Amino acid sequence: MRILVATDAWHPQVNGVVRTLTKLADAARGLDVDFTFLTPQSFRTFAMPSYRDVRLAMPRPARIAKLIEEARPDSIHIATEGPIGLMVRRYCRQRKLPFTTSFHTRFPEYVRARVPVPGSLIWRALRRFHEPSRAVMAATPALARELSERGFENVVLWPRGVDTGLFHPRAVDLCLPAPVFLSVGRVAVEKNLEAFLDLDLPGIKVVVGDGPARGSLEEAYPDAIFLGEKHGEDLADIYAAADVFVFPSKTDTFGLVLLEALASGLPVAAFPVKGPRDVIGDAPVGALDHDLRNACFAALEISRQDCVEFAAKYTWEVSARVFIDSIQAVGAVLPGRRGAERPRFVA
Repeated sequence: MRILVATDAWHPQVNGVVRTLTKLADAARGLDVDFTFLTPQSFRTFAMPSYRDVRLAMPRPARIAKLIEEARPDSIHIATEGPIGLMVRRYCRQRKLPFTTSFHTRFPEYVRARVPVPGSLIWRALRRFHEPSRAVMAATPALARELSERGFENVVLWPRGVDTGLFHPRAVDLCLPAPVFLSVGRVAVEKNLEAFLDLDLPGIKVVVGDGPARGSLEEAYPDAIFLGEKHGEDLADIYAAADVFVFPSKTDTFGLVLLEALASGLPVAAFPVKGPRDVIGDAPVGALDHDLRNACFAALEISRQDCVEFAAKYTWEVSARVFIDSIQAVGAVLPGRRGAERPRFVA
């Protein structure tokens, strides 16, 4: 089976959408499913206003059609609501082809953090974008419920995973004052990093990641350590060497970094909002508190082994199976394609 995924988020961007799609494709190979990605790399791009590190594509309808037809997919999935997503949606609508979509980010909150646009208008536009989708895939039960309550139809659950072969406990010493409070992710206004950096905590605060707010935050918080982007074993070492993972965001729909931290044996401190609440729930692996400082101190008392065992339940193979099953269950296989004949997986 061949699945074409249209996404406006792609390398060299470092974010949850890119990591999710990359890991999904890797896991699906073992299930005899191949992924093709239609990304900004195939088009001219321009810098996104207020976030110049992100390049937005300028796709033409004819080029979109050519790339899709060359890929000969059995199914089409639209991962983002940007220019590429819009053009692929148009292609499918004009030809009456089924497709699925996914909802990765709380886009209305991201936009409102930058420009004064009413959230209701953004939600209306998103609802219209996803309306023709056979299945709107959401990462958590709470997000799925919220989308349904906001009028989205055909919402299904698509869980995420974590690479426990990379992220696991290991003996690493960063030679920093203990305890080490760590935050990993895009350094941008919507991540609410000031709520972490303003805290009066012992030890040291460490931020891993890059983004448009990094320069101003480094200047405003000279006592914190900003390490920039880290990947692979370097990132895994930093997780394992820290004492608490602090997740100050209130807008993330899931937060893959939460699972990466937990798999590394790192307890979580966060606000009791949808993303961390859905991932952690009542499990004794994190402290959720409206007072983030209290959450940080409470997380220091949590068993690291409990965190590792909790994260082991989340695998990318299960995530890939659910994704593929959802496509087949809603009949989002293109007419005459062989994917329609494939049996569904049983998790």
